[in-house]
Amino acid sequence: MSERLIRKLEMLEVAQLIDWAAAEGWNPGLNDAAAFRATDPDGFIGAFVDGEMVAGISAVAYGTTYGFIGLYICRGDMRGRGHGKAVWDAGMARLDGRTIGLDGVDEQFENYRRKGFAPAYRTIRFGGTFARHLVESRTVNSVTPELLPEVMAFDRRGFPEARETFLAHWLMPPHHACVATSDGATTGYGVMRKCRSGWKIGALSAVDDATAAALVQHLGSPVEGDVYIDVPAARQRFIDTLADAGLRPGFETTRMYLGRPFPLAPEVFGVTTLELG
Repeated sequence: MSERLIRKLEMLEVAQLIDWAAAEGWNPGLNDAAAFRATDPDGFIGAFVDGEMVAGISAVAYGTTYGFIGLYICRGDMRGRGHGKAVWDAGMARLDGRTIGLDGVDEQFENYRRKGFAPAYRTIRFGGTFARHLVESRTVNSVTPELLPEVMAFDRRGFPEARETFLAHWLMPPHHACVATSDGATTGYGVMRKCRSGWKIGALSAVDDATAAALVQHLGSPVEGDVYIDVPAARQRFIDTLADAGLRPGFETTRMYLGRPFPLAPEVFGVTTLELG
């Protein structure tokens, strides 16, 4: 077998890895590559044989205490040769000393647990088109550059570390981002992006179920096509609201942590992405 090279990925290679994710049925966003790589340019790692990428992983660092593993894929025709393990080991080594999170599908749950990851909470993907309004309208407006500091501060209530670089890309066009306010204070925000199939909402953070529903309604109701959102299973009242509006549950994942776990923050109603946390 030819010698294997492990190195960080350039932008086009990150886009290629995301294309692999699409082929696996993960339905990534159309513009994910730029925002993902800007978050941590050294956090995307590939295995190469004869100049071709054969496996990849994202191992994105946030601040000094947290990291997230995702996009862990080996090319179908190169599996069983140790390439996947090689990028996994490289990603884990890069995040050594941090709490590491991931969102695992059921088929990989025991594998991740053997690697030391412990389950924290379940997430359910809901999808479909809205059959009716979720809630009465509230004060929801588009996110503008001058609102970024307030939205970033609110995001910090529900995420283990600050992620300003990521949000500076994620909250801007072509994504649709909105913010809810009450008496001049931020009470939530949401982001929706076009995906290979339909649209995904995430992040979705709010002070309560009704605000989360208002944000989803503002983002998802006007668009054509299915809308998807990955909701923590603990948000039962919000789940009931989505179901009443016509969205249906699909596949489930488990948020898992290696190291000190981060409890599910009360503001989190929708996971940002299964790839970057």
